[in-house]
Amino acid sequence: MALKGVKVMEFLGLAPGPFCGAILADFGASVTVISKIQSSSFDVMSNGKRNISLDLKSKEGTDIITRMCKTTDVLLDTFRPGVMEKLGLGPDILTKHNPRLIYARLSGYGQSGPYKDKAGHDINYVAMSGILSLLAKNKEPPTPPLNLLADFAGGSVLCSLGIILALFERTRSGKGQVIDSGMTDGLFYLSSWILRSQFLPIWAGEPGSNILDGGFAAYKTYKTKDGKFMAVGALEPKFYINFLKGLQLTDDEYPQYSDNDRNEKKFTEIFLQKSQNEWCQVFKNLDACVTPVLEMTNLETNEYYDAKKPMYRDSNNMIIPEPCPKLSRTPGTTMAKKSPTLQGLHTKEVLQELGYSTTEINNFINTGKVFSANKSNL
Repeated sequence: MALKGVKVMEFLGLAPGPFCGAILADFGASVTVISKIQSSSFDVMSNGKRNISLDLKSKEGTDIITRMCKTTDVLLDTFRPGVMEKLGLGPDILTKHNPRLIYARLSGYGQSGPYKDKAGHDINYVAMSGILSLLAKNKEPPTPPLNLLADFAGGSVLCSLGIILALFERTRSGKGQVIDSGMTDGLFYLSSWILRSQFLPIWAGEPGSNILDGGFAAYKTYKTKDGKFMAVGALEPKFYINFLKGLQLTDDEYPQYSDNDRNEKKFTEIFLQKSQNEWCQVFKNLDACVTPVLEMTNLETNEYYDAKKPMYRDSNNMIIPEPCPKLSRTPGTTMAKKSPTLQGLHTKEVLQELGYSTTEINNFINTGKVFSANKSNL
């Protein structure tokens, strides 16, 4: 696997951090999660990772972290700016022990600026990026998206990209570096095309009235007879002609860029005459950019997923996607196929690898400096 041999320390936080660690693990990295004793953080991305539970406010806890860093490639800091410095574990200190350490900092607003110490969630970061203002219609309040945009796209994915870039650069310089990955900044960067195309006519109207935001009859969703939906993306003339063909209409009757309200009304009326499956059959052999709006419960029944097999079901019958992108020689494989990791499950194992004696490890456990899910003494 592409990241085989890379050692990662992930400080347990909310979803963006664990998914960043999961991306690295899925492509071969060995990820050890550092959790606080009796941590209440909810993590569904722990599969395939090791977990060591420490009292991070104790000298013993920070000493263990420092020793781990000496042989670690990547540290993933998911706390607010300044927390690691207060613990004595900031990059200035840890990189002295390991100049090759890549210290990745994933936070809402980044490590600088007036918002750096503020709490926030995806809705706040999307709002601050400017994108939330575009997710509105008819001057109604903007609708917050699912927490994919800032948390995972601007956060997890771009942070993992930064880590890969730093690992690549280290092969030439031999040096690590600090990565400042702010979710707001990340989403702002992902929005480059939207921001740089604002002068184009496609953004001339109010949010919700433009070609790409639901205001164009040939680029939106339509309800079907059985209460499901079809997605239409017939932007180019050649696709629009085929789209009309599927509806048994002509371009002479319903020109693409004239009387948009009339077109939408007609398309709405026609889509209600057939079920989603019937419309899938209509457009199966028409290159019209028309697809069903699939629901999470029926993804596998669609021919796309049935053929590509990009997922599997876990023991709880939950859908687990396989890693993407696909690499021809060193493909990733989801660590979700392994059992979820319990807090402190690998505490003793990791401490042994670091050279701590049986007496030291048992003393750490008995004094509450570390937590081990395995209660038996070594």
